[in-house]
Parts: sequence; structure tokens; C-alpha cells
Amino acid sequence: MKVEVIGADGKSTGKEVNLPDDIFGIEPHEHSMYLAVKQYLSAQRQGTHKTKERGELAFSTRKIKRQKGTGTARAGSIRNPLFRKGGRVFGPRPRDYGIKLNKKVKKLARHSAMASKLKEGGIIVVEDQKLEAPRTKDVIQLMRNLDIEGQKAVFVLPESDKNFVLSQRNIQRVLATEARNVNTYEVLNADKVILFESAVERLV
Repeated sequence: MKVEVIGADGKSTGKEVNLPDDIFGIEPHEHSMYLAVKQYLSAQRQGTHKTKERGELAFSTRKIKRQKGTGTARAGSIRNPLFRKGGRVFGPRPRDYGIKLNKKVKKLARHSAMASKLKEGGIIVVEDQKLEAPRTKDVIQLMRNLDIEGQKAVFVLPESDKNFVLSQRNIQRVLATEARNVNTYEVLNADKVILFESAVERLV
């Protein structure tokens, strides 16, 4: 599939780049995308939550009142979950929320995400941009020229570019990532995916 390459000024350069049909032209597989997004979001959870149960509280173990004759319900411990400051019943414990996903499923999910985004018209291929120094204004101007200012955008770079990463870091809802690190969640979560021309080959 041929897609035109846009210049930094937002106008066509007259060049075209080929997006392979085996990635960008497949029928999106929704369930694989769901699993990939679920795995990504699960991995973001720290899982460090913890509450104390009745056996972990530093209270006395003595019986707080006699068994009979009080006119109220019997009670054996101040750590009873029914009492104020008592232990939590089945409270959360530290755990790992990560889930396993087969490599082929993750690959299918990435391809499906790209194909889905292309069908929506959410992929733009631009000429390679090389910033001489970190300048947020340059990235804002580029987005303005591409008519995507204010939208969620993911810039896919062919390789690590410190100046570009630092330039976009202050812009809300904008992310820059290397082609090798693109994941399904970032593609689906973005309104526009901006592929640098030389990043297409690395992405494939």
C-alpha cells in the first residue's frame, strides 16, 4: 500500500512509501488487541497494596469481656474485624498483576493495531526530522503544520533521538518512541500515529 510522504511544512513531498499489506493491510484481530492492551495495563500496576488482617495487628490477645452475662454478643478478641480498628477480612496482599502472552499473539496485536489505525486515516508518514537542539516550539510547529495540534499523537522514530524526545516531553498527550518499542496500547490510544520515513523500514 502506497502512502504519500508529508514534509515538515505539512505539504506533500511528492514521494511515496510502501506500507506492506501483511502488516498494514490485514483484517484487525480485535481479541488479540484486547489481550495486548490488558497485558500492558496490568504491567503498569505496582501491586504493592497491603492491609493488615486480624493476625497481624499489634493488639492484646486477651478476651475482652466475659463470655456470658453482659447482655451483648460474645467477643473473644479486640482484633475482631467487626470492631473499630479491627483486622481487615480478606484484605489485599502484594501480588504481581502481569499476565503471559504468546509472542505470536503480541505480534498479531501490533499488526492489527497498525492496520486498524491506517483504516481510520490515523497514520501519517513524514520526512525525517532532525533537531539541532531541544526546542518544544519546533515540535509544536510541526504538529500545527500537520493539523494535529491538540490531539493525542505518537511519533515513531527510527532510532533514539534525544533532542526530539526532550522537545516533545513538555507537550501534553504527545509521545515519542522508537520503532522497535512500539506497542499496541500506544497505537490504539493515539488519535494520530506519525511515522518518520526511515522508521517505516525499521518498524516492518
